[in-house]
Amino acid sequence: MGPIIELDSGAAGAIDGRHIRALTFQDVRLEYVGSVLRRLGIAPAGRSALVVGSGRGLLARGLAGLGLEVVALDPSPEATAMAVEAAAGEGVEYLTAPAEDPGLAGRSFDVVFHADTFEITGALDRVVAHAARLLRPGGVLFYDTVNRTPVSRLIYLVAFQTLPQTRIMPRGRYTAARLRTPEEVAAALAAHGLRNEEICSFKPANVLDLVRATVARRKGKIDDKAIPSVTRFVLEPEGRPIVTYLGHARAHPSANS
Repeated sequence: MGPIIELDSGAAGAIDGRHIRALTFQDVRLEYVGSVLRRLGIAPAGRSALVVGSGRGLLARGLAGLGLEVVALDPSPEATAMAVEAAAGEGVEYLTAPAEDPGLAGRSFDVVFHADTFEITGALDRVVAHAARLLRPGGVLFYDTVNRTPVSRLIYLVAFQTLPQTRIMPRGRYTAARLRTPEEVAAALAAHGLRNEEICSFKPANVLDLVRATVARRKGKIDDKAIPSVTRFVLEPEGRPIVTYLGHARAHPSANS
């Protein structure tokens, strides 16, 4: 019998693939946000950010470390509780709500980051509509997601959900229909007045290291904290996104006129 695959769980022996993913993506997510904001001449200090799909709060705390005032939203009350428990005085506001119905009426943000969201939701149009509503004029919408390619299907639908040696996610969390190409994401954004400005591929520096780390984590040979140093991910701005990609969008000039 293998380990228990359970998301948003701190139970002894549980494998939380969602948290593993957040750990492996953390550095490239922060590197990408920082580089885009510098390019756009947007200083983070004192500006507001919303993280949708915040999980245990890792990305939210990282953005707070850049100087942003962060609200973190997640559909799982268990994940929200774990984020609050892990908080260390960053001043992040943690809330429980789904991306499809985030609430936050009357509030807006300079930065909105959708993590662990676009490839999970079955209602991308509704999620993007709320993103456009919550983004201030001149603000930046960030996201990372999974392309729909033969390789991404092999990794996310087979390796991460099916194969006993590498399974870290509950079956059905990812489906082929919810893996979306950059063109499909750009079209969904454009439908709500958001112009996609860039796609940036990112990948493990060494794919075999990712496989070894996944197998070792399942066997209990390493813990979650060891994963980032073993599975180092790197940005590939000029690369074609075979599996995962980051991107950012801004409002069309006419959207707020």
